[in-house]
Amino acid sequence: MTPKLFCSALGVLALLGGAITYVAHARATDATVATENAVPVVTGQPMRFDGQTLFFRNLADGPDSGKLAAVPVADPGAARRVGELHCDRFAAARGTAICLRLKAGSLPAMTDLIVLDANLRERHRETLPGTPSRARVSPDGRFVNWTLFVTGDSYAATGFSTRTGLYEVATGRLVKTIEELAVFVDGKRYFASDVNYWGITFAADGNRFYVTMASKGTTYLIEADYRAYRGTAIAENVECPSLSPDGRRIAYKQKVSTGVWRLAVLDLDTRQVNHPPDSRPVDDQPVWQGNNTLLYPLRNSSNTLDLWSVGLTTPAKLLVPQATSPSFG
Repeated sequence: MTPKLFCSALGVLALLGGAITYVAHARATDATVATENAVPVVTGQPMRFDGQTLFFRNLADGPDSGKLAAVPVADPGAARRVGELHCDRFAAARGTAICLRLKAGSLPAMTDLIVLDANLRERHRETLPGTPSRARVSPDGRFVNWTLFVTGDSYAATGFSTRTGLYEVATGRLVKTIEELAVFVDGKRYFASDVNYWGITFAADGNRFYVTMASKGTTYLIEADYRAYRGTAIAENVECPSLSPDGRRIAYKQKVSTGVWRLAVLDLDTRQVNHPPDSRPVDDQPVWQGNNTLLYPLRNSSNTLDLWSVGLTTPAKLLVPQATSPSFG
């Protein structure tokens, strides 16, 4: 099947803007960060998953800007180790990582999807149409998933849509788009020509997952069973979901006005929505650190990005300056 499009042009442009701005802006500002914001960088050291490291995309000024970097989880202010791997989006879990890299000079845009092992060595690569938007690895390391923006669909009035897919690391099975997922809304199988998906997050068992589905101007949180390939809408106005490690809460972007979102947390048992104590606009898929803290990038005064953390009830704090796309490994 081919990917579909939001019926609302404003919705498309807002979502598209987030992804394309993320890649294009990050590329453009890699070497334009103010000198007074310089951070200590150590290069040439190998990086691997050890369970105690925070990985991120380095946006600090200098020749290593745009490359994968790492700091100890216990000391995020330490000098960052920077490797040679360049990723526009990165995610890792349980010895598996995914690196999305926009293919230079490709028209229409193409993205290299690179699956990595615990030593950050390449184990598989696919080249798919589109621009990097989101990336995640299931907690058990069995699946990598991604969202790309694509252009040129003949039925798309504005020319944009998203494509969300999965790759099974052990079997090599590639699902280029999840559009054949059977989805039920209000107890009825949902069919529409404008259905669009993005931002998958997996449960610890590697089978249950959550994803945003958009159609007819509404965004739904879909809870899905991978083996049954069936999903059910359980909430609305949920974008870029992120499941807590204990499986009890979904952190996400909640739309508050056109093109503006803030952090929100949905309790899956009570369906109650709460807001962490940071009301600044957020335009990314949050990452959990444990079950009570969220990581997310925010624009700074140098017009690049910083990584922030906030507790469910404790104030936000700057975690790593000039960094984005966080992941633990």
